[in-house]
Amino acid sequence: MSKTLIVYASKHGCTEKCATLLKSNLSGEVDLHSIKDKVSTEIYDTVVIGGSIHAGRIQKSVKDFCVRHHDLLIARRLGLFICCMEEGEKAQKQFDDAYPESLRQHAKATGLFGGAFDFDRMNFIEKKIIKKVAGVTGSISKISETEIQAFAKRMQA
Repeated sequence: MSKTLIVYASKHGCTEKCATLLKSNLSGEVDLHSIKDKVSTEIYDTVVIGGSIHAGRIQKSVKDFCVRHHDLLIARRLGLFICCMEEGEKAQKQFDDAYPESLRQHAKATGLFGGAFDFDRMNFIEKKIIKKVAGVTGSISKISETEIQAFAKRMQA
């Protein structure tokens, strides 16, 4: 029986929501953990890593996790995803910048799950920046459940 670990970093809850949706689309034993948790990664056959993009970059904790566990990740079935509000080439560039090439090449599945601006979870400054830069004045979600389901199928193929 294979064991899957989904480890994620989420600032305002979008990546956590996507990771939870992904878990519900995967079969077998699936554990979901924040990247802040102390997890024994060695016991898993499959590892999925997800993070969100803020100001064009993924969280430092995701980058650090990839560096710290690189050799183990290369030896496991691997999935990588990001949550971001960009689409197309811009989103792909953010994904490519988020993860080392060696892990991107090794990954069984990669995903761009869309993103969300949750004004209820943002501080005043974050709201001001989003309003100015993105022209968004309230909470919005562009999470793609279709992409999450397709990612899960690729992971299980």
